[in-house]
Amino acid sequence: STCACVEYYGKALESLIKQVKIMSIHGKMKNKRNKIFTEFRKLPGGILVCTDVMARGIDIPEVHWVLQYDPPSSASAFVHRCGRTARIGNVGSALVFLLPMEESYVNFLSINQKCPMQEMKPQANVLDLLPKLKSMALADRAVFEKGMKAFVSYVQAYAKHECNLIFRIKDLDFASLAKGFALLKMPKMPELRGKCFPDFTPVTVNTDSISFKDKNREKQRQKQLEQQR
Repeated sequence: STCACVEYYGKALESLIKQVKIMSIHGKMKNKRNKIFTEFRKLPGGILVCTDVMARGIDIPEVHWVLQYDPPSSASAFVHRCGRTARIGNVGSALVFLLPMEESYVNFLSINQKCPMQEMKPQANVLDLLPKLKSMALADRAVFEKGMKAFVSYVQAYAKHECNLIFRIKDLDFASLAKGFALLKMPKMPELRGKCFPDFTPVTVNTDSISFKDKNREKQRQKQLEQQR
């Protein structure tokens, strides 16, 4: 749903999936977008992590799966997203992830977009990759900051969802969401003000001590910290 989520999960998948080419694309890239798109189209296989900038007006041959991690903010965008696969007589699949409290979105799409859906049973024996993602955040401040930014942008996008009768920010389980983003601590943001999260355990490490792997960025950070002191 957001550029920050694409940045974070694109980086995460690059580290977690080794034998597959992972590429990321979003609206804020501007000049790089065409280059990434052209390169991805030429690949024999791969994964493109993207925002709705790729939802319409583009053609990528033989897309087998469209995975919608975030339900799109408009119902028409859902159909456009699905339309990236099964083009010109080809076969393909589209999947949208929904929380139990969001399941009425299925009926909404069926009525609003004449788009029937079938439930897909959860996959068995799924690997828990969150500890690895947490380790990455502890080892590099860039990953830690990307995760925090992605979480904040996700919550803000959820709050602005067009179907706010189905996607209710007040019912969102922030603790589980933070765990899903492999956060080391809860960020400070207006939506979380005054709330307690007993189901979320922050790391015992002082996150200010996490340094950037990029030496120039870390040098700059230390300089800023010195000025603040």
